Amino acid sequence: MPDPLFDDPRLASLYDILDPDRSDLATYLAIAEQTGADSVLDIGCGTGVLAVFLAQRGITVTAVDPALASLDVARAKPGADQVNWVHGDATMRLPSQVDLTTMTANVAQVFLSDEDWESTLGGIVVALRPGGELAFDTRVPTARAWEAWVPERSRATTDVPGLGTLTAWYEVTEVREDPLLVTFAAHHVFPDGEDLVSTSTLRFRSRSEILESLNRVGFVDVRIDDLPYAPGKGWLVRAHRPDV
Repeated sequence: MPDPLFDDPRLASLYDILDPDRSDLATYLAIAEQTGADSVLDIGCGTGVLAVFLAQRGITVTAVDPALASLDVARAKPGADQVNWVHGDATMRLPSQVDLTTMTANVAQVFLSDEDWESTLGGIVVALRPGGELAFDTRVPTARAWEAWVPERSRATTDVPGLGTLTAWYEVTEVREDPLLVTFAAHHVFPDGEDLVSTSTLRFRSRSEILESLNRVGFVDVRIDDLPYAPGKGWLVRAHRPDV
């Protein structure tokens, strides 16, 4: 079940406007170039920014997301016709023998249970060619990013063309331990005063939890490095399907 933030048409249409800086995607474009990937599976593609970037480079891209409203936004982008858009998740039957699978932003953290997380990883293993690579990022738990998700630090006002002034902020509503789950509400106040609230929960996994889960489903050559665009705050995780 996708979060309302991504599956509500009014919010999905605002996503790119409220978060226009996608310099984080340079990391994944560099990985695709470095690995010489001809085919990419983008899990949790959202509004499709990375998928379109990759397709414009001549890469065959399958982009998957459970939020239909986000896919509608993605499909309307220039160049979107070069991408195979799929409404669903990684546990579906997906194209196989892809060179690279990506999960950007917070995608790896939306899988709250071990069962859902490892089912997703298992689907990715099946989709990758032998020797193919998985790359994703995740927040470092000890950086405690959620402590900044409070109204006084996250409030921002944006002038949205054709709509007017919109004010948005975050508010943490619950933090649970073992496993570490953080629930927060994203508020979006429209010009007419309506406050459209989307509630989300993210799981923060430790380095050992990430490594053990990848190993359990069959990944090898796992690397967990500092995230280039958020050093000290996030990890870039890269792992491979065995060659045989």
